[in-house]
Amino acid sequence: MKRHFDVIVIGGGQSGLSMSYLLKEKGIDHIVLEKKRIADSWRSFRWDTFCLVTPNWQCNLPGYSYTGEDPYGFMVKDEIVAFLEKYVQSFEPPVLEGIHVVSVEKDATGEWFRLRTPEGDYFARQVVACVGNYHSAPIPKLAMQFPSHIVHVHSALYKNPRELPEGEVLVVGTGQSGSQIAEDLHLEGRKVHLCVGNAPRCARVYRGRDVVEWLDKMEYYDLPVDKHPEGEGVREKTNHYVTGRDGGREIDLRKFALEGMQLYGPLTNADQEKLIFEPKLKENLDSADRVSENIKKKIDKYIADNSIEAPQEPAYEPVWQPAEEVTELALENSKITSVVWCIGFGHDFSWIKLPILGERGFPVHKRGITEVPGMYFLGLTWQNTWGSARFSGVGKDAEFLLECIQAQLDPKSVTVEAV
Repeated sequence: MKRHFDVIVIGGGQSGLSMSYLLKEKGIDHIVLEKKRIADSWRSFRWDTFCLVTPNWQCNLPGYSYTGEDPYGFMVKDEIVAFLEKYVQSFEPPVLEGIHVVSVEKDATGEWFRLRTPEGDYFARQVVACVGNYHSAPIPKLAMQFPSHIVHVHSALYKNPRELPEGEVLVVGTGQSGSQIAEDLHLEGRKVHLCVGNAPRCARVYRGRDVVEWLDKMEYYDLPVDKHPEGEGVREKTNHYVTGRDGGREIDLRKFALEGMQLYGPLTNADQEKLIFEPKLKENLDSADRVSENIKKKIDKYIADNSIEAPQEPAYEPVWQPAEEVTELALENSKITSVVWCIGFGHDFSWIKLPILGERGFPVHKRGITEVPGMYFLGLTWQNTWGSARFSGVGKDAEFLLECIQAQLDPKSVTVEAV
C-alpha cells in the first residue's frame, strides 16, 4: 500500500472533502484519512430533529451545490448526510475510512511529515488538518454535585426526548444547541427548566426576507476576521440562536416561558438538595433582544441606503417578563430526572507534535497557514470569515489553501497573495 503522498488531508467532513475536490481537480497526489467514516460528526453528534440554521441555498462546496426543491428551506440531519454522500459520489475522492491519525510530526530528514496511525505510518510533503475544533463533549464537575439518580447528557449525545428518563429536564445553556434542544423537549410535552446564558438571538425573517439573505446581500459573510470590529475575539463569541425547524422560525425564550417553560439565570452551583442560579435572567433576555434589534437596524439602513422596497415591520415588544429572579430551586420540589448540558465543546490538538500551538493549545495560524511550512488547517471557526466552518465559506478557504499548496510543490507555478 502506498504510504507517501504530496498532500495528506486529515478528516472526511465537508472541509476535508472540499480540499480533496480541489486537489484532485489539479491532479495533486493526495489521500484523505478519516478516523471513522465520511460525515461522521453529522451522523453521530447531532440530535434526531437537528437541522441547519442557514438556508439550503448557502450550501456551496467546490464543484457541488444544493440543487434540491427547497433552496429556502433547511436540511435536516439525514439530508445533510445524504448531501455529503452525493458529493463523494460526484468526484470519488481518495478516502481511507477508519484510519485514526494519532500524531503528526516531522520525520528524521525534516523533509516529510510523519502521520502515525494504528495501521502504520503515512508520509506527506504537506498536511491539511480538517478536524474542526469541537473535539470533546465535557460534562462539568458540577454534575457530580447533583443527586446520583439524575442522568447527565451532553448536547453532542442528546438524540430525542424519548431517550431521557421520564420526568422534567434541566437544560443548561442557550446557544444554538441549548435553545433548540429546549424547544425539542418542549414540543414533545416535556417540562423544561432552562438556564439562560448570554448567547445572542436573531430573527428568522425580517421585512419580507430571511435575515441570512439580508446579511448575505450586506456582505457580512465575506467580512474577514482581521477586519471584524471584534477582531480575533469574534472567534470566542457564541452563535446567535435561531432555528430552521419546520421551515424556519426565530426562537423567543419569552414565548416558551408563556407556554410553561421555567427560565432561570445561569446555573452557578448545585448540591444534593438545591440548584443555585445567578440572577441574570432579565439581563440576558434583554441583551439577546438588543442584539436581534440591532441586526434589524442594520438591515433597515441597508434597505434605505439602497432604496429597496420592503414591507415595514414594528420593533419587537417582549411578550413576557420575569416577575422575579429565581435564584434557588429545591430539587425535592421539582421532578427533574435529567440534565442536558449545552455548554460548548473542548478542543484537542495535542496530537500535532509541531511548534504551532498557542498557550491554550489552539493552532496559531493566519487563514489556516501555520509557521511550519506545509502544515495547514481548514474548517476552523472563523478561520477567515463567519462561513469558514460552514458549507457557505469552507470552499473559499480551501481555494486559498490550494494556492499555498501549489506554491509549495512548485514555487514557480503560482503566486500566493501575501498573508
